[in-house]
Amino acid sequence: MKRSEINEIIAQADEMMRRYGFALPPFAYWTPEQFKANIANARHVIDARCGWDITDYGEGRFDEMGLFLFTLRNGLQSDLERGGGMCYAEKLLISKQDQLSPMHTHVLKAEDIINRGGATLVVELFGSDEAGNFSQDRGGQVMCDGILRNYAPGEKLKFAPGESVTLRPGDWHAFWGEGGDVLIGEVSTVNDDETDNIFREPIGRFAQIDEDVAPKHLLVSDYARWLA
Repeated sequence: MKRSEINEIIAQADEMMRRYGFALPPFAYWTPEQFKANIANARHVIDARCGWDITDYGEGRFDEMGLFLFTLRNGLQSDLERGGGMCYAEKLLISKQDQLSPMHTHVLKAEDIINRGGATLVVELFGSDEAGNFSQDRGGQVMCDGILRNYAPGEKLKFAPGESVTLRPGDWHAFWGEGGDVLIGEVSTVNDDETDNIFREPIGRFAQIDEDVAPKHLLVSDYARWLA
């Protein structure tokens, strides 16, 4: 993805989030230079990879297969391992109309996916086999707004604004917006995008960036290089 495209996606996403009443924390608007100047005090933000996250899954087709995310807060894996402390995470996502977030599951993370506003959120579901691998033939159970619901293999559940689904490890899922763009909330256990995203197809989690212009704001995938 071109950095100029990423800068524009950030601006559009910020406008949509504000339209639905969500304001981001101050660090969201730091320039790269401000981030560098605040490294010492922002160590948790950096280590927990909070902030802007835009991906085309390495495929170069963002409008067809991609996702916008902003991680508002996130604990550390060490907290989760010892069973205490900051064991939770929260994100805002934007799924554009017909923009696929491809089939995947998580080994550790359970998550509530919430339609926070916009069009209809579609979530396609499959179950796992005994080894936790994707199963074309298995369904499962999820909670929708706290109510238990069975799903058949490949069933597409639809969520209007305010509705949600709870996904647990082993629930294979893909999602997209239907009829327009969707603002999504995610509340979960500690989020580790480096190791805890298991995709059905061998694709990348982060975009490769063509630095055609300077970044307006850093992505979480920029931290290691820009803030070293």
